Amino acid sequence: MYFCPVAKKAKQKYYVVWRGYRPGIYNNWEVCKAQIQGYERAQYKSFGSLEEARLAFEKSYEEISALKGKKNLHELTTERKPVLYSISVDAACKGNPGILEYRGVFTDTGTEIFRRGPYDQGTVNIGEFLAIVLGLAWLKKNKLKMPLYSDSRTAIAWVRKKQVNTKLKWGKKNEELLRAVHSAQKWLKENDYSDIPILKWETRIWGEIPADYGRK
Repeated sequence: MYFCPVAKKAKQKYYVVWRGYRPGIYNNWEVCKAQIQGYERAQYKSFGSLEEARLAFEKSYEEISALKGKKNLHELTTERKPVLYSISVDAACKGNPGILEYRGVFTDTGTEIFRRGPYDQGTVNIGEFLAIVLGLAWLKKNKLKMPLYSDSRTAIAWVRKKQVNTKLKWGKKNEELLRAVHSAQKWLKENDYSDIPILKWETRIWGEIPADYGRK
C-alpha cells in the first residue's frame, strides 16, 4: 500500500485506488489521478476520513460499491418500483469541467456492461448523454429491448433532441471527448431505437442508480 502524507486540511478527502498503476490510499487528488488516468477499468473512490479509506481498502471495490449509497432493489416497498430487467447508466466527473467517466450496468445485478474514460475536461451532463447513447447502441447491437435508466433529465432531453447543448469550451485537451459527442449525435440520427424505453431513475425513492460510482 502506498500512502502519500500531507498536512491535515479542512474537508480533507482520501482516495482509495484498488485498480490502477499503483494501488493504495492517497490524500491528494492530482496524485490519485496519475494512478488511474489512462488505466483500463481503473477502480477508485473518495472517502471523508483516513480510517474509512483504510477500512475500504481492506475490502474489494465491488463490496464497497454495493454498500455505498445503494438500496436493495429487491426489497423496495415503494408503490413505484424500477424495472429490474433493464440497464442503468451513469457518469462521474471530478470538477466542472473535470475528469469524466461513464458506464452502464445491468440494473438487477450491478454487473458492468461497459465503461469509458477517464476523459479530460468533460462535464457530468456530457457523460450522462454519452452513457445513454452507448447503452442504446449496446442494446441494439445485442438485439435486446429492455428499458434503459438514467438519472439525468438533461441528458435524456439531449438524447430526445439528438443534440448536445453545452457551454463547455472545446480544445486540444478534450478533443477525444468532442469526437465521442459527434459520433453519438450521428448514431442517434442514423439509428432507430424507438423500441427501447429511456426511463428516468427515481433517486429520491429508489436510492442511487445502480451504475452510480459511489463517490459523492
